[in-house]
Amino acid sequence: MAARLKPSRRIATAARWPVGVGLTSWRYMWRTTPMSRHEESAGWDEHGPPALPDDLPLDDVQGPGDGVGPMFHRRYRVEIGASTLAPEELLSRVSSDPDSVAPTEFASFQKTSGEEGRMARGDEFVVRMPGPWDGPVRVVEVSDSSFRLATLQGHLEAGQIIFSASRSNGGVEFTIESWAQSADRLCDVLYDRLRMAKEIQLHMWTSFLERVIELADGRREGCLEILTRRVDEVPS
Repeated sequence: MAARLKPSRRIATAARWPVGVGLTSWRYMWRTTPMSRHEESAGWDEHGPPALPDDLPLDDVQGPGDGVGPMFHRRYRVEIGASTLAPEELLSRVSSDPDSVAPTEFASFQKTSGEEGRMARGDEFVVRMPGPWDGPVRVVEVSDSSFRLATLQGHLEAGQIIFSASRSNGGVEFTIESWAQSADRLCDVLYDRLRMAKEIQLHMWTSFLERVIELADGRREGCLEILTRRVDEVPS
């Protein structure tokens, strides 16, 4: 079962909610980072999530098929030029402390299980956001080029997300790729019908990419690329 945050840490994080909501709204309205966005329909066979490992606890994992509504396969990508870090070094720094590149006024990664300063399979985090929500996740895969998280019971989504870095055109390509359904009917309405949660999520992960560029001490080459594939037929 996923560990929960200590009350003192929950209170400290909750104290930032009003400021976080205001800053997030302000930055979303006024951000000028160029983006290329594309949306399309897709099928499960081609764009379903990767299989989960069978040697980790999975009873409390929320996978696609455990949620409500369509599954969204989303990819956020950026090319980083003149990076002072190799892809493996960049990913190692991100994985050792995801909160260092998170837009912490909006989303904060707080480790609840595992050794500080490094990431290993089985580690758990809670992503805290403005509002009374926890986003518990478990690390299910770690390599030199990527790490993968799965959502746990209590998360707003049911699915997985992969963070990866690779060499590309003499620079570094950093990608965030997710497969997720809404966890319940309310989340589905906010995400798919009203699109509010969908835009907030986009703002969160593109802000994450901008901070990765800063960590790499490089420069963005071209636009941030966001590809969204909607899969309506999700196996139960």
